[in-house]
Amino acid sequence: MRATVGDRLVVEGRKVDDGRREGEVVEVHGQDGAPPYLVRWSDGHEGLTFPGPDAHVVPRQR
Repeated sequence: MRATVGDRLVVEGRKVDDGRREGEVVEVHGQDGAPPYLVRWSDGHEGLTFPGPDAHVVPRQR
């Protein structure tokens, strides 16, 4: 997985009742765009995130 600042991180729910989480990549801490990422989630919280297999990156529109 690779991301740049401004990309969107989308984490799909693992169960039927789990909702999708979306956030903006604020910082990239890995080499060459690799995780971990500091993400500002849609609810306003920020956190250092190590995305799992249920996540994908949506590149920002340039």
